[in-house]
Amino acid sequence: MATKSTAFTPQEEQQIQQAFDEILTAYDDRSVGRVKEERIRQAFHFAHKAHYGVRRLSGEPYIMHPIAVAKICVSEIGLGSTSICAALLHDVVEDTDYTVEDIRNLFGDQIAVIVNGLTKISGGLFGEQSSEQAENFRKLLLTMTEDIRVVLIKIADRLHNMRTLGSQPKNKQYKIAGETQFIYAPLAHRLGLFPIKSELEDLSFKYQHPKDYADIEAKLNEVREEQLKFFDNFSEPIREKLRAMGYEFEVRARIKTVYSVWSKMQLKQVPFEDVYDILAVRIIFKPNESLSEKDQCWMIYSAITEIYHPHPVRIRDWISTPKANGYEALHVTVMSKDGKWVEIQIRTQRMNKIAEQGLAAHWKYKTGDTDDSQLESWLHSIQEALQNPEKDASEFVNLFRNNLFVKELFVFTPTGEVKTMPQGATALDFAYMLHTNLGEHCIGAKVNHDLVPLSYPLKGGDQVEILTSTSQHPQRDWLNWCVTAKAQSALQSYFRREETRYSKHGEKLFNDALSMMGEEQNANKILHRMLNHYQLTQPHQLYLQIGQGFILLDNMRDIVSAKKGWWKRMFSSGDQDTEPATAATQTQPASPAAKPEKGKANAIVLTDENLGKLYHLSDCCRPIPGDEVLGYLSPDGKMQIHKIDCHEAQILKSNYGKRIYAATWNTHRVQSFIETIEIQGIDKFGILIRVLQTITEQFRINMHAIHLTSNDGIFQGQMELYVYDRNELQDLFRALKKIEEIQSVKRIENKDN
Repeated sequence: MATKSTAFTPQEEQQIQQAFDEILTAYDDRSVGRVKEERIRQAFHFAHKAHYGVRRLSGEPYIMHPIAVAKICVSEIGLGSTSICAALLHDVVEDTDYTVEDIRNLFGDQIAVIVNGLTKISGGLFGEQSSEQAENFRKLLLTMTEDIRVVLIKIADRLHNMRTLGSQPKNKQYKIAGETQFIYAPLAHRLGLFPIKSELEDLSFKYQHPKDYADIEAKLNEVREEQLKFFDNFSEPIREKLRAMGYEFEVRARIKTVYSVWSKMQLKQVPFEDVYDILAVRIIFKPNESLSEKDQCWMIYSAITEIYHPHPVRIRDWISTPKANGYEALHVTVMSKDGKWVEIQIRTQRMNKIAEQGLAAHWKYKTGDTDDSQLESWLHSIQEALQNPEKDASEFVNLFRNNLFVKELFVFTPTGEVKTMPQGATALDFAYMLHTNLGEHCIGAKVNHDLVPLSYPLKGGDQVEILTSTSQHPQRDWLNWCVTAKAQSALQSYFRREETRYSKHGEKLFNDALSMMGEEQNANKILHRMLNHYQLTQPHQLYLQIGQGFILLDNMRDIVSAKKGWWKRMFSSGDQDTEPATAATQTQPASPAAKPEKGKANAIVLTDENLGKLYHLSDCCRPIPGDEVLGYLSPDGKMQIHKIDCHEAQILKSNYGKRIYAATWNTHRVQSFIETIEIQGIDKFGILIRVLQTITEQFRINMHAIHLTSNDGIFQGQMELYVYDRNELQDLFRALKKIEEIQSVKRIENKDN
């Protein structure tokens, strides 16, 4: 958001000029060309004039934002002069009276196309009109397949907005941070922008979980010195080895980010102290021209494993087959002399540049190369998916997003060609990946020469042969057998075509039946009567079932005249027959009681009195007092309360930002909530009694259900307890962990989270 203001002060003008000079310095460090530099200056002066007198919410001149975006483009992504100009101009069309044509006349077609693409999704991917914004995002993806710089600049724009998010109100922070985590971070990951991806994740986490962020950040700072000391001792023998081999190199320590640590804690359900891979080591070397990069990476691997023993199953070879985003490196995990596992990443300088700035930044615009087949293949798959878009654009965006952040596996065709698939992909996904026609007619597959069903989940190294039949056609349950955007999109497109065909055929049969009855003039009233009889709301639903043969028209006359006297009334008074209710007419107005008081910010307070009445705790994540939560005002007027990190909440934050409310607890242990906990430990005589005593006698917590099993000296159990709030649960966990035999205690979250 921006506000009008008076002229900038001399100090502000100096600040603006200094910030722009930093862009030129970064550009000059790796580029030459007075003409291009002059064009950058022209774009800056044009943008400065267009945004003159406008300030951001923070109070700084608005022009500082496009300057910051342009600097990210050149310094952190490695883009060139065209992208720098487009970044400087990216808000001009949206926020001023200038048009895309003005940009084209002054700066040419390329910059105009990029600025136009950026303007289409200004204000975020998902605004108040979610479906409209999702449709704009789909247009952005289509633009991206033509000029990937559009989405790279948009990611830079989002990164700067996240860096300055503190000036926004709380509910706006939730919306923007949720949207960033939902789509921008995965997109940056898919494009190989790993440092930017990590920062976007960290900032999103910071604004959604400020207390957890501050706690983990403090703990990382406490152990940083110890970790770096360990790194120095661990890496010194490696340095000596590399010097002896004659390499020019760097050995860097990589400390996990706050979000990465938190994700590991959630995944493993362990405290910070039990996250053991906080440190990783990165080797970046300049290769000798006499040998291939691949051979030299393996030579360094061999040298390292002479010093430290490698983990037998934790070797990742991303050199022989790079990731789809272009990432290349050799990863090996070794055991240190201190008894700690340490991951080492081996890269050449070229590989590291791609890992830091992303393959997309170097793709075609600098070298003219077209052999980056993985990225090109991915862009081609987007084009194919966009050719068969979903009827609901939001559904398409969700599907696209789900295919961004998955791990990859490599499989082989019968001729030995390597194909990259997302983890979890099935034989059906593989068929559609090869060709849509192949997918529509596949009946099964042979994996490693064994016959498997279409739903078979592929594993790395599988050799897959697709079996087809001309008589085979897609079935509805196939949608449950595939995970890739291409397969899902192609199937839904097929079913829509089939529905259209059946619906047209059904409409023809209906009109033919009317003609035989001689009632063409009463078609609408008879149609409404038929809809009421079959409890349908839309004509196309009736036509579809007629076309598919589920509804026969032999008794249509009996149906429309079933009520005594109705036939006569229908044709004597059209006012007495009404159309069936639709979903739109059935929607109840929003309850004013569920909203905050007029004039107050988007914030609600959860009390013992209003829980269950005004505010409803969501079943998908089951929050309890003390959990970090937010409110979502649903279309039916109910205020739903979700945990901030709930999967459903992530989607709601991204799609319906203005329906999101900041929420705080103000409860006083009046009502209790059922929570499920899981306990694991050593099965020792009397252990159950000690656990129950802790729960019922020490904490006086009532139990709803208990289930325990024991196997080979290890017990595991789940208990449903009545607790008042999160603090009570955490106090109980600490007490249970003091029992020597207890190995772990954790809260069981809903499976959808």
